[in-house]
Amino acid sequence: MKNHRMYIVLITLVATLGGLLFGYDTAVISGAEASLQTYFTDSLGLSPLIHGITVSSALIGCIIGGIISGYLSSTLGRKYSLVVAAVLFLVSALGSAYPEFLFFTKGEPSIALLIVFNIYRVIGGIGVGLASAVSPMYIGEIAPSRIRGTLVSLNQFAIIFGMLVVYFVNFGIARGQSIEWINDIGWRYMFASEAIPALLFLVLLFTVPETPRYLISKNQDQKAMAVLSRLYDQAVAKATMLEIKKSFHDVNKAKLFAYGKAIIVIGILLSVFQQFVGINVALYYAPRIFESMGAGRDASMFQTIVMGLVNVVFTLIAIFTVDKFGRKPLLIIGSIGMTIGMFGVAGMAFSNVIGIGTLIFIIIYTASFMMSWGPVVWVLISEIFPNKIRGQAVAIAVAAQWAANYFISSTYPAMMEFSGGLTYSFYGIMSLLSAIFIWKFIPETKGRSLEELEDILTNKKGA
Repeated sequence: MKNHRMYIVLITLVATLGGLLFGYDTAVISGAEASLQTYFTDSLGLSPLIHGITVSSALIGCIIGGIISGYLSSTLGRKYSLVVAAVLFLVSALGSAYPEFLFFTKGEPSIALLIVFNIYRVIGGIGVGLASAVSPMYIGEIAPSRIRGTLVSLNQFAIIFGMLVVYFVNFGIARGQSIEWINDIGWRYMFASEAIPALLFLVLLFTVPETPRYLISKNQDQKAMAVLSRLYDQAVAKATMLEIKKSFHDVNKAKLFAYGKAIIVIGILLSVFQQFVGINVALYYAPRIFESMGAGRDASMFQTIVMGLVNVVFTLIAIFTVDKFGRKPLLIIGSIGMTIGMFGVAGMAFSNVIGIGTLIFIIIYTASFMMSWGPVVWVLISEIFPNKIRGQAVAIAVAAQWAANYFISSTYPAMMEFSGGLTYSFYGIMSLLSAIFIWKFIPETKGRSLEELEDILTNKKGA
């Protein structure tokens, strides 16, 4: 039994490297965005909207990656979809660091170079979109039901840990350096550093198996049984094999809406609320938010690290409680905390008071998100969709998530120019609505197999 559990943990850790790179790629921009504004936007006389689009350009790729994740995970499989993501991360890291490669002269920014830089960021975003859909799907299909919430939550921990790592990396690169050096060279090192975990992820993926549920969907029963035998005791492996095969037996339920439209809508709304509460504004623009409080550049990056540490601690709380207390209570408690935090920040902004109080409210907000909506939404998305449509349905939910993320992140600079108080109030309202949505529409899913959940959710929410 211990050998089975150790094997499950090891392959889960490999899959969570996709989450780590997800976090690393999305947060690396936080240390570089001010330099990118100087290097590209200001030197070329472009508007703040163009800067917002550049900072958020990876999210366009995330949407694409989310959309194609269903096709790739259903054709290449879960494992080789992650291999594709690893290659994209590697290409993006090196290309974003040196977009002048082959066609441009270093140190001579232009509109064409800015476009090429954004293309490399979009390539990385496609990798993020793929990993964000397929990593939790892979873990969810491998994990035993009793610890599935914990193991899928490890992917969110990896995302936050990846963000924390890159905060340290960015801080280490920028510390003690002149602004001129950072604006010319430093930001390149920040993007290039991602190549190291990307290469590690690519190599380790060749040591893990394909998921048994995917193998059974392709009528590779012997390979599936071989994987199940490494995951469970023999008797449990055989019973799990029969349960999975039964869920694929109804050939009339292969179409996306065969189980009803409501389950798809719920998945989309989970994803949209996760972004409309404004979390990625806090993550992408953290150093700039702290600079607006009067902190210097080094101090603002240090405060970003503090926020990253808080995020890690509260994500660990979710990991250790999601299979004990359940998904629904954590989400509602988190929504209440986010509402308090965001309305607190909004109140400070309306009062034109910027200081330690703002930092406290931001930490309340991010801590509440990290113990709830951060990890638990990914757990639910890996659980709620039936086996036969999981690839397609997860792709739609994840694409909707990244579309919402792009909308929120790219509009933030323009919204802040209009009114900081109203901007943060909007995120507070979304946090409150997210609590009502969970209370009214989401059933508890802890402790049940994916096949049991298929029966419960489709009977409860089917058309």
